[in-house]
Amino acid sequence: MNQERSPGVKLILVGLVAGVLIVPLMMVYLLVYDRENESARAQSQIAQGWGGAQVVTGPLLVVPYMDEITTTETDDDGTQRTVARKVERQLFISPVRQSLETDITPDRKGYAIYESVVYEAQFEGTAQFQLTEEFNQLDIEREALILDRAQLRFGVTDPRGLLEGTRVTANGETLTLLPGSGPNATGGKGYSTPLEWSDAAPLDVTWQFGLRGSQSLAMVPRGGETKWSITSAWPHPSFTGSFLPSTREIGADGFDATYAGISNLALGRGLMALSDDVEQPVRHRDSFSMSSAPETVGPVAVVGLVDPVDLYSQVDRAVKYGFLFIAFTFAVYFLFDVVGGAKVAMAEYLLTGVGLVQFFVMLLAFAEVFGFGWAYVIAAAAIIGLLTAYSAAVLGSWKRAGFMAAMLTGLYGVLYILLNAETYSLVSGSMLLFAALAAIMYGTRQVDWSKTKLTPEDEGFAPDPASGAA
Repeated sequence: MNQERSPGVKLILVGLVAGVLIVPLMMVYLLVYDRENESARAQSQIAQGWGGAQVVTGPLLVVPYMDEITTTETDDDGTQRTVARKVERQLFISPVRQSLETDITPDRKGYAIYESVVYEAQFEGTAQFQLTEEFNQLDIEREALILDRAQLRFGVTDPRGLLEGTRVTANGETLTLLPGSGPNATGGKGYSTPLEWSDAAPLDVTWQFGLRGSQSLAMVPRGGETKWSITSAWPHPSFTGSFLPSTREIGADGFDATYAGISNLALGRGLMALSDDVEQPVRHRDSFSMSSAPETVGPVAVVGLVDPVDLYSQVDRAVKYGFLFIAFTFAVYFLFDVVGGAKVAMAEYLLTGVGLVQFFVMLLAFAEVFGFGWAYVIAAAAIIGLLTAYSAAVLGSWKRAGFMAAMLTGLYGVLYILLNAETYSLVSGSMLLFAALAAIMYGTRQVDWSKTKLTPEDEGFAPDPASGAA
């Protein structure tokens, strides 16, 4: 005798089918991660030809000096004697004050179907150097300074991005630039220039250069007081690192930001030192990192040019709501099944769930080509149309299929709102789940979960009570 399953058994089986669908959902999640890595590799290829996330610092004044050291030597006859020798060392001097102005012109560069945010930045800066009271605490004779062999060092982590027009002047005199020999804060990368610092009088330095880079720009402040002013037409900046701008204005036409008053007290470094040691140079993250900001060690200010349409993060968040879609759709099927009298087989639950998972695959595929907004519309319209037609056959009524179409349309619309309202997405999602649970409870409040009924075919074989058969 073929009896119907009780509503309780059907609920358990529907739950098992929904649990099985977690596996393809996880596969879609891994697919998003793989495509995101491919995008990061493409951005790395763009950076190789254009310039990576840049970190700049400088100028740093390096003055050689002669230091006398004494050693004890032993002659062949065992006699010990003290020998004095002079060795050349270096004194590293940070500016008393420096001011830097930066104008960032953003752009997009493509590689295959992927894009990366790039920029050209123009820098203009001024700085002043002088021997302060700190010099008297270093136990260096002023006469020991070799002032005619001084050197200015400027740091750029990716010198491939340097443009024509780099210029440095000291007290009005244009200096000759040499590659390399940058400060340790940028791993020794950058450029330098020799100069004669006569009589150790205050030294006024001006410089300008253009620089190409990708996604972010960072500045390592140093000196008694550092001011950094930035302007750009990019409307979506991010400010991270050890310092935040004291003032900033962000609008549709771009942003202006100023870092003012970064002092050597905040940096924890004096203006003069016998070495340019840092804990570790500021460096870029690896090519496959999901973050565009450089990995920073020590004081640094970072300005990122954030892409507001990060389609992979949006698709990733959408996939996390995948089980919510399955739960709502299965809930509607289940209500039509146990309350409305429609007979929905477990295979039909499974095929419907696979269709819902297919939405996220289509969303990812189309988003890489058309952008997230259009991809969402195309994928949602395709799946709603497919499941509406299938529901008409499963539920035996176009009226019921229309209800399913309305439910799916509302669900996809709510999800799109959730994806664009990140702050309240968890609250909204939990309220939706609560609403689904309440609807199921209300719709099944009179269902006898343990009762089973004979099918119409089985009823023909039921014993006749009047016959007295047991």
